[in-house]
Amino acid sequence: QVFWVCPLVEESEVLDVAAAEARWADLSQRLTTPVGLAHGRQEISQRQAELDRFRLGETRLLVATTVIEVGVDIPNASVMVIEHAERFGLAQLHQLRGRVGRGAAASFCLLIYDDGATGATGKERLALLRETEDGFIIAERDFRLRGGGDLTGNRQSGLPLFRLTEGVDAESLLNEAHRETKAITYKLSESCKMGTELQALLRIFDRDDPNRINRAG
Repeated sequence: QVFWVCPLVEESEVLDVAAAEARWADLSQRLTTPVGLAHGRQEISQRQAELDRFRLGETRLLVATTVIEVGVDIPNASVMVIEHAERFGLAQLHQLRGRVGRGAAASFCLLIYDDGATGATGKERLALLRETEDGFIIAERDFRLRGGGDLTGNRQSGLPLFRLTEGVDAESLLNEAHRETKAITYKLSESCKMGTELQALLRIFDRDDPNRINRAG
């Protein structure tokens, strides 16, 4: 049984990217076996019915979006096809790949990507999935390639906006800052109050507004 994952539900006038509904229609015409369809715009009952049919073997191929990323356990599924893999995050690809290989049969994950639209960093990310199945290694490398974004802001990727460095030797500085932060945190836990050192550090990086931090969760 085969999962076939597309990044979009329906075709877009803006993006030239595979859509689940169009791929389902195309494969339904080409194949004699029934093809299922599952995506996030379906009613929950309809989507669950499609997953149940696939689980029971009534359909051999299920075209889907990332709604199958977690919580789907179908041991007979042994092939995962992911179109436009360059548009997915490494964590997503790792989770999707985990939907197969749950049974005794040999399993495969096929990543189809647009070579012209995928830069060197994108290809390096995809190559990493071929090299390892260790989620910790993938997460660490993804962080290095993508960047951590803002801890209390909206940016989901990219390097932090440092005030004191341009990031030339950011990793060693961050490691040192991490050690200092642990030491300060320990002192605070002992004294149960905010010290002047921590106040100064938060002020330097514009993180001394408690309301902003609370809003960020």
